[in-house]
Amino acid sequence: MNISLKGKRAVIAGGSRGIGRSIALTFAAAGAHVSICARGADGLKAAAADIGKQGGQVHWGSCDLASAEAIKRYVGDAAAALGGIDILINNASGFGMGDDEAGWAAGLNVDVLATVRATHAAIPHIDKAGGGAVVNISSISGYRASARSAPYAAVKAAVINYTQSQALMLSGKRIRVNAIAPGSIEFPGGVWDKRKTENPALYQGTLKSIPWGRFGAPEEIASVALFLVSDMASWVTGQTITVDGGQLLS
Repeated sequence: MNISLKGKRAVIAGGSRGIGRSIALTFAAAGAHVSICARGADGLKAAAADIGKQGGQVHWGSCDLASAEAIKRYVGDAAAALGGIDILINNASGFGMGDDEAGWAAGLNVDVLATVRATHAAIPHIDKAGGGAVVNISSISGYRASARSAPYAAVKAAVINYTQSQALMLSGKRIRVNAIAPGSIEFPGGVWDKRKTENPALYQGTLKSIPWGRFGAPEEIASVALFLVSDMASWVTGQTITVDGGQLLS
C-alpha cells in the first residue's frame, strides 16, 4: 500500500544528512513539499538537490538549532516558502555525550529546547492548516541508564516524556504528536560510521548486541515517520515507536 502525502507541507529540522535527509526524501517521494534546515549550507544544498528530483517544492535554510531566534526565523521562512506547514519533524541532536557542562548544554539546547522551540513556532501554521502531525526523533538511549553518555540518555528520555505532554496539549487543535526511538543507525559520516574506525571495540560490541545482526539504516526510520504523519495513523498520538532490530531486547 502506497502512502500519499500529496500537497502536504513538511518541515524537517536537522534534514541535511542521515535520518533527517532520508525522512525528507521519503516525504518528497510521497508527494510532500519539503523544507530542511541544518547548520551547513553545502550539505543542505546537496540534500535539497536530491529532494527536488522527486518533483515537489523544496526549501532549505541554514539554522543553528541551538538558537531560539534562528529557529523562529527559519520556521517562518519555511512556512512562507511552502505556503504553510502541515508536518514538523524534530530530528536534530547536539550529541551531548560527556557528563560535563558542554555535554549537558549540547543536549539540552538542541535535543530538548530545539524541539520545544520549533514546535512552538510551527503550531500556529499547523493549526491554521486545520491540524497535522509532529514527530520527534528520540532514541532507545532514552529508555535506560547510560554510564557512557548520561546527558544524551537523559535528554532523549525528556523528548519521550515531552512528546506525551505535547500530544495531550495539542489534541484540541487536531495536531498529533508522536516520537520514534531509533536504535543504532549507521550511514556515511554518521556516529557509528566514525566509531567503526575510531572505536572498533565499541562498534563491534554494539553490533553483537543487535539481535537482527546489523545496524539500522536511515530509510528504516523514515518509513515509520511516513506512517506516523499519514492518515493511516489518524488515531495515533502520544506514542513512541521503537525501531531498533531488537536491540533493546538483548
